[in-house]
Amino acid sequence: MKKKKAVVAAALCVVMAGSVLAGCGGGSASTAESGAAAGESGAASSVEASTDDLNVMVETPVESLDPQQATDGTSFEVIADYTDGLMQMDAEGKPINAIAKDYKVSDDGLTYTFTLRDDAKWSNGEPVTAKDFVFGWQRAVDPAVASEYNYMLSDIGQVKNAADIIGGKKDKSELGVKAVDDTTLEVQLNVPVSYFLSLMYFPTFYPVNEEFFNSCKDTFATSPDTVLSNGAFILDDYQPAATAFHLKKNPDYYNADSVKLAGLNYQVIQDSQTALMNYQSGSLDTTLVNGEQVDQVKDDPAFQTIGAGYLWYVTPNVSKVKELANKNIRMALTMAIDREAITTDVLKDGSIPTYTAVPLQFATGPDGSDFSGDQDKFKDVCAYDADKAAEYWKKGLEELGIDKLSLSMVVDSDDAPKKVATVLKEQWEKALPGFEVTLDVKPKKQRVEQLQDGDFELGLTRWGPDYADPMTYLGMWYTDNPNNYGLWSNADYDKIIDECTKGETAQDPEKRWTTLYDAEKIVMDDAVILPLYTQANAEMISPSVTGIEFHPVALNRVYKNAVKAASK
Repeated sequence: MKKKKAVVAAALCVVMAGSVLAGCGGGSASTAESGAAAGESGAASSVEASTDDLNVMVETPVESLDPQQATDGTSFEVIADYTDGLMQMDAEGKPINAIAKDYKVSDDGLTYTFTLRDDAKWSNGEPVTAKDFVFGWQRAVDPAVASEYNYMLSDIGQVKNAADIIGGKKDKSELGVKAVDDTTLEVQLNVPVSYFLSLMYFPTFYPVNEEFFNSCKDTFATSPDTVLSNGAFILDDYQPAATAFHLKKNPDYYNADSVKLAGLNYQVIQDSQTALMNYQSGSLDTTLVNGEQVDQVKDDPAFQTIGAGYLWYVTPNVSKVKELANKNIRMALTMAIDREAITTDVLKDGSIPTYTAVPLQFATGPDGSDFSGDQDKFKDVCAYDADKAAEYWKKGLEELGIDKLSLSMVVDSDDAPKKVATVLKEQWEKALPGFEVTLDVKPKKQRVEQLQDGDFELGLTRWGPDYADPMTYLGMWYTDNPNNYGLWSNADYDKIIDECTKGETAQDPEKRWTTLYDAEKIVMDDAVILPLYTQANAEMISPSVTGIEFHPVALNRVYKNAVKAASK
């Protein structure tokens, strides 16, 4: 998912908890059991799963479950399991009321007034109030917290004074959000934001109980005892870096009658063959598969291919690696990639070759068209053409005064990205004479840290949309955006992004849409990133399970309406 305006060290692994607690204490103990069975290291859940639990596989551990510090899809999913924001997603991904039971928007689109439910409670029995949202939002923009998603309030949400607070020019108390009373929250914006309500189901905008937070101090969100729930489930077993953790149904949830599952039993399994074996043995109700596993199960009625929304791409370090600062070298790299072979022969999970900086099938314009429906618009700078790649390569080497080049590429230790990285290495070394690629395989958390710190040459990474607008991708290459890993900077590009977020263009949907195309062209023409594919997930879902909601934006999986046959 995303980050922005100040490079930050990775947050502590965290979690929101389950028990009804007066304050913070130590985390519950767990033993390694299912983690060992999955061939993983780390703590496993000590809670015995109920037959009415949904057994869910994830590829990567939770990195942080502090809603204002989390940055990855696994963490966002679990946070949303036990936390509701003002709005939540319906089955089609549209915002619907959650903690907010009603809202009003001023005629000029600059003021949102939310009326909160009076039956929403934290798991310590305290009511959820407007002050909880004020505190959470102020944490998000507080420079001392250094949230990587603070831009969601400033650049994207355009909340009044957010940018100045993040920049240290104003105090967080001046943020344009106010608790009029316990159940009335008022939000002031700089400019109208057409998708503002859809931001309200994103975890950065979730509430935090200030009194509970202060009682936890530095241990907030690091164990079940140091978090609170106001959502459909309660986390009752978790340790940082756990290979298994558990959530139980929240009996005090305001909509508890609609929640049919007894709980969620998560297992972190990075090897797809192991995950499939666990599914086939009945210890998983849903699991991801890829590559050879897809060939094994593609005719099974339980097999599904579901769009995940992520854009996978290679990021070159253009600021610190002089060879990659050479545009001809970057052009050679992108033109030497056979994306079709990667998706068809390696992944086999329905992922789509992608030749644009914004992925397919997630952002629809004012005229109803897919922003990236035309995948040929950048064919002169992003296509598979081995001969042209070799020409760029030769010219780049001549400009650098060298005849060979060795680079390393950092890549996640998960199964699918390792396979993709191996094929990229083969394609590059075959098409580009004198090129040698070393794969630097790291756990995801360490890979992200290296990219953020600029400690890399090439990086294989991904980005999932936080909201259904091209800006969720294009905003990444703004100068000093922490997701702009190579520290590329272009004044014309920045000017376009500013105009589309806070200028007059931001208020003209048609003009804004075409102007965002101009921004994308700058990124693609300069080979700032090397797009690879738009991810789809090949999943096995037990026939006994229905009602899991899948979304390509923000929250990829939502379980509150899921039903398992045994739990009916």
